[in-house]
Amino acid sequence: MGRVKGYTQPMDFAQALQSIPALPSLAALEDLRVATLGLNGTLTLQLKELGALPPAERKAKGAELNQQKQQLAEAIAARKAVLEAAELERRLATERVDITLPAPAQPVGKLHPLTVAKEEIAAALKTLGFVHAYGPELETDDYNFTKLNLPHHHPARQDQDTFYLTPWTALKDKYVLRTQTSNVQVRSLETVAPPFRVMGIGRVFRRDYDLTHTPQFHQVEGMMVEEGTTFAHMAGVLSEFLRLFFGQQLKTRLRPHYFPFTEPSAELDMQCLFCKGGGCKVCKNTGWLELLGCGMVHRNVLAVGGLNPETTPGFAFGAGVERLAMLKYGVPDLRLFYESHGQFLRQFGQAPVAAA
Repeated sequence: MGRVKGYTQPMDFAQALQSIPALPSLAALEDLRVATLGLNGTLTLQLKELGALPPAERKAKGAELNQQKQQLAEAIAARKAVLEAAELERRLATERVDITLPAPAQPVGKLHPLTVAKEEIAAALKTLGFVHAYGPELETDDYNFTKLNLPHHHPARQDQDTFYLTPWTALKDKYVLRTQTSNVQVRSLETVAPPFRVMGIGRVFRRDYDLTHTPQFHQVEGMMVEEGTTFAHMAGVLSEFLRLFFGQQLKTRLRPHYFPFTEPSAELDMQCLFCKGGGCKVCKNTGWLELLGCGMVHRNVLAVGGLNPETTPGFAFGAGVERLAMLKYGVPDLRLFYESHGQFLRQFGQAPVAAA
């Protein structure tokens, strides 16, 4: 019989059974199993030689060898369980983790700065009594332009400025990717009875792309319709909204302007955050930054909701979310918000807790 790994001579049953409890390792136990029960093991070969015995001896010898085989298998299994338990204890002792050590730093996801800005805008307006209102991004020409008092010859209705799903010269049922969130105003006038204060924050689309414009951007729209509402109320609401959003009291001014959907209309400027009114490149040395458009809701727009401007007036305003975020966070190029550079996005902290 050839040698078996770990043993220089064949092992008989008694020798093997006696040595099992003292085997120090799983490797030594496996060597013994191979030497006795393996393909060329002692007991395996003896079982193969049973056929050469006389029939009278074969049965008794076979029963004896099978009993020995079973005893060895059971002893090996028992010792294996003991050695595996000891190995597990050793590994637990040597590979133990000290849970009091500081955990390695893990990268933490953050909200996009535009998402943060939208939440801060909504929280500020909610403090002033405004509630969310919604309108579709795919809008009819009627709700996007006509009901907002934009004449058919207005430049904004031409296809070089607006994304149409049908030719802009079609007579009716023209659909556009909304160019402004003002469609929220019209839908609120049709469905909500005054008094109400609504805000619409969402995506809008225009054919433009440069340092301060992108084909897709975000706007915030606000409208208050209530008996006794005046231009002075609008000025006060906007001043307080800016204080809440920027976290400081800002100097503002209103300049006369023209918008088809408000009359009288105005542009609201705020004192430059960078030079405090002294004049710099950002404000083009004027000391002021153009921020948003506003005004009293035009009587033709109020008529969409069947309202009389003499008894139920209202004001409205609209601003670009990106514009507000650029000024608050000091971002020089609007396109940075959309190009997803990790170095740019990592500058911004966690989003604030929105107002309840």
